[in-house]
Amino acid sequence: MRYKNIFFDLDDTIWAFSKNARDTFEEVYCANHFDRFFDSFDHFYTLYEQKNVELWSEYGEGKISKDELNSMRFFYPLQSVGIHDEALAKRYSADFFSIIPTKSGLMPHAKEVLEYLAPRYNLYILSNGFRELQWRKMCASGVDGYFKKLILSEDLGVMKPWPEIFHFALSATQSGLRDSLMIGDSWEADITGAKGVGMHQVFYNVTGRTEFPFHPTYHIRSLKDLINLL
Repeated sequence: MRYKNIFFDLDDTIWAFSKNARDTFEEVYCANHFDRFFDSFDHFYTLYEQKNVELWSEYGEGKISKDELNSMRFFYPLQSVGIHDEALAKRYSADFFSIIPTKSGLMPHAKEVLEYLAPRYNLYILSNGFRELQWRKMCASGVDGYFKKLILSEDLGVMKPWPEIFHFALSATQSGLRDSLMIGDSWEADITGAKGVGMHQVFYNVTGRTEFPFHPTYHIRSLKDLINLL
């Protein structure tokens, strides 16, 4: 086998973050009667997502703290419709964080592929997600047993795509660069990051992206493609 160690991103690579997050927000929206303030759930969620992308970028660049990220992204939709109730924002934020790690939705074929890979490779998670959520999400969805280690950007204080987090992951797992592979859905964090340190990459193209600044080592549109690839 060419590779011995496989590093997976978690959110939207193994665990179905986009669907699980949307479902959670819809539960929280209903529980807090947000139809008082917004035209629809889609109205609320569009406002949240637009600001969330912007704030995660600032967080990744070290411009804001984790607490500032969470405070601003949950308060923003309410502020956008003229509601400046910080207590309400904190309540629905707490509701969100209590519910989302209990969601068990996985990306298509995730379990099947992990069953195939786990006996053949050392599997690890390398994620920018929050420490208090990621392991619980893995346990809730039943994938925790497939992975030998969970490496989080919070462990080092540096996020993908910065090279330090990839070197840290290799060191923490005693993995060699040349026999390691990074699999992820984020072009910038996973693919550009891994390429930057000379690690081979598998781009899991879940959004149908068609333009690429360089060719990844491998390009898949379904996790099931990994069975033939590896």
